[in-house]
Amino acid sequence: MFSSLKDPPVLRRDALASLVVFLVALPLCVGVAVASGVPAELGLITGIVGGLVVGAMPGSTFQVSGPAAGLTVLVFEAVREFGLGTLGAIVLVTGLLQLALGALRFGRWFRAISVAVVQGMLAGIGLVLLFGQLYTMAGVKQPRSGLEKIAGVPGLVADVVTDSDALVSFAVGAGTIAVLVLWKKLPGKAQLVPAPLVAVALATAVTALGGLNVANVKVQGLIEAIQPPGLNDLTSLGSVAALGTVLAFTLIASAETLFSAAAVDRMHDGPPTHYDKELLAQGVGNTVCGVLGALPMTAVIVRSSANVQAGAKTPLSRVLHGVWLLLFAVMLPTAIGIIPLAALAGVLVHAGCKLVPFKDLAPLWREHRGELIILAVTAVAIVTTSMFEGVVLGLLLAVVKSAWETSQVGVDVRDLTDGRMVVALTGNATFLRLPRILDTLEALPQDRPIELDLSALRHLDHACRSALEVWAERHNAEGVEAVRVRHPEVVAAA
Repeated sequence: MFSSLKDPPVLRRDALASLVVFLVALPLCVGVAVASGVPAELGLITGIVGGLVVGAMPGSTFQVSGPAAGLTVLVFEAVREFGLGTLGAIVLVTGLLQLALGALRFGRWFRAISVAVVQGMLAGIGLVLLFGQLYTMAGVKQPRSGLEKIAGVPGLVADVVTDSDALVSFAVGAGTIAVLVLWKKLPGKAQLVPAPLVAVALATAVTALGGLNVANVKVQGLIEAIQPPGLNDLTSLGSVAALGTVLAFTLIASAETLFSAAAVDRMHDGPPTHYDKELLAQGVGNTVCGVLGALPMTAVIVRSSANVQAGAKTPLSRVLHGVWLLLFAVMLPTAIGIIPLAALAGVLVHAGCKLVPFKDLAPLWREHRGELIILAVTAVAIVTTSMFEGVVLGLLLAVVKSAWETSQVGVDVRDLTDGRMVVALTGNATFLRLPRILDTLEALPQDRPIELDLSALRHLDHACRSALEVWAERHNAEGVEAVRVRHPEVVAAA
């Protein structure tokens, strides 16, 4: 990384790329913090740590870390249930768990998580984020649960139509979304300026010049926002709910980071990500964020792709983006206080929509309906229950689906010329296929000699073996030759 300091062309490209990433990260860091129910400065602190600490560590060359929209809902619920002080303790333990997982070389195993579960997780988060931020756009307090957020939309519409202040605030948020959507349609040179920065800047200018009665971000100062967790906060993590939240933070932050790494690696031809080292880097970053009482971090695909597209050559670009965030937070803290909340809510509504994989739904329905079911069930469970329960349910469904698909078994019944019957099983005989196997076997005549051939099976679990042996002992009628069982020579029995 530091070799680029001796190469002016590379240094110039990295410096320019870092400015682009900074301009993308600034509104997102603030917006994620506000949506999470914490001081805006805590989002900047996480972004700074993501640049200065994680950016300088090995793992990924171009991936940029910071507060992510994907964790907003979970952080909001954690702060509301446990308090802001305990949030730092949760993030601290999350970082320590990631360090342990990285040291044990678990990083590569996170790639084994079903893509449908991850997409469903992000879709559920996106829906809760989207509907929740609609209330913030209107300057109205949002309901607690995901279902209440969705069910309350008709009432929200009525409030916006009948209340002039709510209408003005909502219009600012809607205008922000419009700029984000339309900015991509402008010529390429215009798009060099990040859309979130333009949208928030325009919304801020309109509200300030127009003297609109819209709530702005509250500012308390960078140092004042830092609240390290105390001993009481750490001891409060002994509850089942707190431990579940820690596990959810760890799973989601790690999975989102490593899936982002796989996507970023496809965008460039530089060194690929070392997954275990990247997980260690994330662990260090979250540990530091926890000590500072800040938001949790993940690698963020939006900032990472902006880094690659801006022409970054070394990790120096992501370190410098942290430097710019630090300088902004120290030198221009009052600039945050003029940003309208409705504009940041609009940015997050747009981000929530992007978390829902609308383009993938039709292809999944045509080609992989089982994956679509897992995606949908995970998303609906997150909206109706909680993040942790939804992800666990999705993982269980993915395991069941995989087990069902891999336990394919063939049952071939043949009549021989001497009156005997041969039943040959092929594939993987597990308890999941026992009903089908036993239905076929129990329908065989009891007055004929039968040979059960298991020699072609690739796998025979204990439950299936026991059930087949019991059937063989009891099937044939008295006076008829007992069922012969030809066992496989090599079978991985459970």
